[in-house]
Amino acid sequence: MLINGAQAILESLKKEKVDIVFGYPGGAVLTLYDELYKMNFPHILTRHEQGAVHAADGYARATGRVGVCFATSGPGATNLVTGIATANMDSIPLVCITGQVGNPYIGKDSFQEADICGITTPITKHNYLVKNVADLPRVLREAFFIARTGRPGPVVIDVAKDVFAAQLNYDYPKKVHLNGYSGDFIGNEGEVSAAAEALQHAKRPLFFVGGGINLSDETDAMCALLACTGIPVVSTLMGLGCVPSADEGFLGMAGMHGSYAANMAIMECDLLLGIGVRFDDRVTGLVEEFAPRAKIVHFEVDAAEINKNIRVDYRVLGDLRWSLPLFLQKIKAVTKDYKASYSMWRQYVIEMNHAKPLSYKKDNHCIMPEEVIEKVSALMDEDTIVVTDVGQHQMWTAQFYGFKKPRQFVTSGGLGTMGYGLPAAIGAKIGRSDKKVVLFTGDGSIMMNCQELATAADNDIDIKIVVLHNHVLGMVAQWQRMFYKKHYSQSVLNGHTDLVKLAEAMGVSGYRINEPAELMPVLKKALVQHGPVLIDVMVPDTEDVLPMVPGGKRLDQMVMGGDEE
Repeated sequence: MLINGAQAILESLKKEKVDIVFGYPGGAVLTLYDELYKMNFPHILTRHEQGAVHAADGYARATGRVGVCFATSGPGATNLVTGIATANMDSIPLVCITGQVGNPYIGKDSFQEADICGITTPITKHNYLVKNVADLPRVLREAFFIARTGRPGPVVIDVAKDVFAAQLNYDYPKKVHLNGYSGDFIGNEGEVSAAAEALQHAKRPLFFVGGGINLSDETDAMCALLACTGIPVVSTLMGLGCVPSADEGFLGMAGMHGSYAANMAIMECDLLLGIGVRFDDRVTGLVEEFAPRAKIVHFEVDAAEINKNIRVDYRVLGDLRWSLPLFLQKIKAVTKDYKASYSMWRQYVIEMNHAKPLSYKKDNHCIMPEEVIEKVSALMDEDTIVVTDVGQHQMWTAQFYGFKKPRQFVTSGGLGTMGYGLPAAIGAKIGRSDKKVVLFTGDGSIMMNCQELATAADNDIDIKIVVLHNHVLGMVAQWQRMFYKKHYSQSVLNGHTDLVKLAEAMGVSGYRINEPAELMPVLKKALVQHGPVLIDVMVPDTEDVLPMVPGGKRLDQMVMGGDEE
C-alpha cells in the first residue's frame, strides 16, 4: 500500500488500537494534521502542549493503555518535556510524536529546531529521530512495544518534516526485534522461593505496596495474598487503591506524610516485603534507619532499582504478573496457619492505627480542607477516578479520600508536577467516560495550566474541579512556617484572582463556597451537574499536612498534630 509518512503514522496508531490523540498543531506537523483531518482521526486540541502530554498521561493511568500526544518542532516539542519527565518518574506508558525541521535543515539552528531526542534522552525509556520514511512502521511498532512492556515509560518519536510527505510501501510489522530487549520479564523462580522461605521465619511481616501493582493490574493477586496471610499492609502514594482503604489490615500511606501506624510498622517489622516500590526518599526518611529491624524483600521489574536507595536482603526480579501469583502459590503450598502466626502482630498495629488515626481539628467558623475531601469522598461512588495536582491538597487527598479500586488515584508522584491535575483529569475522563472524575487542586496549581478549562468546556468534558483555595502556595508556606521562621518568601497569593469568573470566562460553570453551612448543599448540587464544573472552596491558610517526617529524620520522628518542631 503506497501512502505518505503522515498516513503511515495514523494507520500505525489504528493498528495499536489508539482511540484518541491529544495535541497541538504547528508548521512541522501540518502534513500530519492534514491527514488527521482527512481520516477524521479522533483528536483533542489542548490549549498548550504541556496540557496535551499531561492529558495523555492521565488517559494512560486511568485506562492502562498507552497515551499518545502530538506536538510540532522546537517550542512545541520542548513544551512536552515536563510531562515526559512526569510520566518517566512514575513509569507511565506514552508515545509522544513530534515534528522536526526537514532533513536538509537539521543541525543548522533552523527556525523552530530543537534537538528533542538529545533533550529527552535522560527522561524517556527510549527515543527516535526518524529521517527516512521507510523506518516509520518499524519505529511505531517498536515504540508502543517499549512503552507498554517491562517497566512502562514514555517514548519520543521525532519525525523530520519532509518524512511526513514522503511516500512508502506501508507494511506494519507483526513482530518486534530489539537487540537486548525482549519485553519478557520472567525471572528466577528460586528468588520467589527464597522470599517465601523468608516469610516462614518472620514473626512481624509487613507488606509495602507501590505503584507497580497498579501498573501491572495485579491487585487481585495482592488482595489474595492479604486474605491468605492476614499480614498488615502499608502503601506508597502511587500504591493507593491497590488495597481498599477500608481493609482493617491497611494502615495507610507511609513516608513523609504517612500515618503514624504505617511508619511505626515499618520501623518495628522484622520482614518488609516491598512489592512494586522503588523506596523513594519521601517514603524512607533517613535511609540508614529505614526498617532497622527488618530483612527486606524487593519485588521489582527493573534491575536498576534493586539496592539503588535501600539495600535489600532478597530480590525478586521480574514482572509482577509472573512473580506475585507464583509467590502466592508457594506460600499456599506450605501447611502453615499464617493468620494465627501473625495475629498478635496484626492486632498490635491495628490497635496502634486506632489509637493514633489521621485526624484534624474541626472548626465551626471555617471550612477545613480535610473535611472537603472527606465530604466529596462520601458523595462520590466507589468507581470515581480521583485526580490531584501537587501540594498540600495532594497529601490531604492521599490521607482522607477512601480509595477502593486500582487506577482510581491519578497523581504526579515522583516529579511532583504542579499544573498536572487539570489536563490529567481531562485525559482520565476521555479514557474512562463511564466513570466520574473529580480533581482536587489548589489555587496555586490550577493557575499553571488553567487554559485547559477551555479544552474541558469546548469538548463538554464532564469533570468536577474542587479547588482548596487558601491564598498561599500551601506546601511551600508550610515548610516556611515550620523550618524557615515563618518567612513567607514569595508564597503568598494576593487573592485578586477570581477563579469562578476565570472558569466562567472559559465556559466552565463555577461555584464558590465561603462558609461551612454552604459546603454540603453546594457540593451536592455541583457534583451531579453535567459538564465541567469548578468549585472554589475557601479554606484556612495556616492548616498543615500532618503527620510529617522532617527531612533527614527517621520515620518514627514524626511531627504530629499539635507538636512543635
